Amino acid sequence: MCAVLSPPIVSTPTLGWVVWGLEARPPPSKIKTHTNCPASAVDTQGTYPWTPTLTSFFCRISHEDWSCSLIVASLVGAFGSSFLYGYNLSVVNAPTPYIKAFYNESWERRHGHPIDSDTLTLLWSVTVSIFAIGGLVGTFLVKVIGKFLGRKNTLLVNNGFGIFAALLMACSLPAGALEMLIVGRFIMGVDGGIALSALPMYLSEISPKEMRGSLGQVTAIFICIGVFAGQLLGLPELLGKESTWPYLFGVIVIPALVQLVSLPFLPKSPHYLLLEKHDQEGAEKAFRTFLGKEDVSREMQEVLAESRVQRNIRLVSVLELLRSPFVRWQLITAVISMACYQLSGLNAIWFYTNSIFGKAGITPEKIPYITLSTGGIETLAAVFSGLVIERMGRRPLLIGGFGLMALFFGILTITLMLQDHVPWIPYLSILCILAIIAAFCSGPGGIPFILTSEFFQQAQRPAAFTVVGTVNWLSNFTIGLLFPFIQQSLDTYCFLVFAAICFAGALYLYFVLPETKNRTHAEISQAFAKRNKAYPPEGKTDSAVTDDKMNIQLEPDSSSALEN
Repeated sequence: MCAVLSPPIVSTPTLGWVVWGLEARPPPSKIKTHTNCPASAVDTQGTYPWTPTLTSFFCRISHEDWSCSLIVASLVGAFGSSFLYGYNLSVVNAPTPYIKAFYNESWERRHGHPIDSDTLTLLWSVTVSIFAIGGLVGTFLVKVIGKFLGRKNTLLVNNGFGIFAALLMACSLPAGALEMLIVGRFIMGVDGGIALSALPMYLSEISPKEMRGSLGQVTAIFICIGVFAGQLLGLPELLGKESTWPYLFGVIVIPALVQLVSLPFLPKSPHYLLLEKHDQEGAEKAFRTFLGKEDVSREMQEVLAESRVQRNIRLVSVLELLRSPFVRWQLITAVISMACYQLSGLNAIWFYTNSIFGKAGITPEKIPYITLSTGGIETLAAVFSGLVIERMGRRPLLIGGFGLMALFFGILTITLMLQDHVPWIPYLSILCILAIIAAFCSGPGGIPFILTSEFFQQAQRPAAFTVVGTVNWLSNFTIGLLFPFIQQSLDTYCFLVFAAICFAGALYLYFVLPETKNRTHAEISQAFAKRNKAYPPEGKTDSAVTDDKMNIQLEPDSSSALEN
């Protein structure tokens, strides 16, 4: 522990009290410092900004960097967005036999004969994978909606898709229409596609750069919590029964309504207000609200520096971004990290955990509870990543996560081959699956979204999320549609495909990805400039992203500004 409290304690809550259940912050005079705290935890006055009670790591988080509004914005935004994405990844798993029975009954009622097995498999694959097609459509809608409404209002409008989809899916069984369930899954995918682009942009733009990684990991944490919630509610004791499975989809309205009634009371993104609406007063007010302090001059200077560079810059189109030599390797790196995020094989485990555990030798009555453990492991690993990302950085978590996944996929292949020969081998297979999930959620599960926000300027960000989001959802669709056939063809060797993808991703990121922790966009761009082999010439700028010519020069010793 880095600081010890001497009573009395003030009643004002801090981040530690609100989120982690720690004690409230005492007056500075009541804090006794100890020498076992890291030097980076001490502020310029030699005091500890807030009082942690877990580890010395938390000393590094300054109280002034957080406010109730910032915490509420991140939690409410993620609950109504990334939580629903994670929930819809896992919610179709438990009621699979009941949904297939519903499809068979609907088919027989219409055509007078039962559905054949191939058609049923196709319908089920479409039901699972059409979620990704909707996500692809939502990704393309983000730029159009966000241009007029901004990040916050885009999230608010997106709740309409979630509520409509929930009603369609919940009413499909009473209406006897299997198409309602499939269309509802598609619309829910649209909701997810918009959310996974708008939410990371919003969180990145309302947070100080020192907290950008931790706050960005809220997206991944709530994806994992959503997966866990879908598994939990799918238990037979809750909603995973033949008579109640439509309610599994109906509960989607709750997070959407919570966000719909809460988010309007929070400010818009200060970056959006200043850079796109040219509202400096509104941006200052938003920064004060989110950071909980009056002096926001440093944050305003950083955004104003970007504003000076982008004074004559319009929003970049996807084609212009693809042609720009100055962000070529940033875009390639973001695309590869996102492709590995989906093609790493974890979504295959989420979609088909029951069949995988069945192959591992687990009895059917135990499978729902074993599956539930995967959601718990995901959540714990994602929380761990959020706690350490600002200390360890993005690079080691991302590379280490993919490397460990490749290792455990290889071990899983061996255990699946030997499971019929040794009675305890199936349990080793389960441990490998849990280790793969933990490795994924500790880095690859959230950092690709953070990198996309950090690599690109305000004008480039919507187009970048469109490109990266397209790769994300196409990869998601491919895995959801093809994995059953890959598993059928390759049997126990199917996970070697994912091991190869994870290893290749880790190798690429090891040689290409720079560390972006606590770095401004200018510094990150400079780190890629040599690899891009395209330094903006004096007196010009990239014609693909500007309307007018500007002089841009990187200050070698500046970490917060770009000067004209």
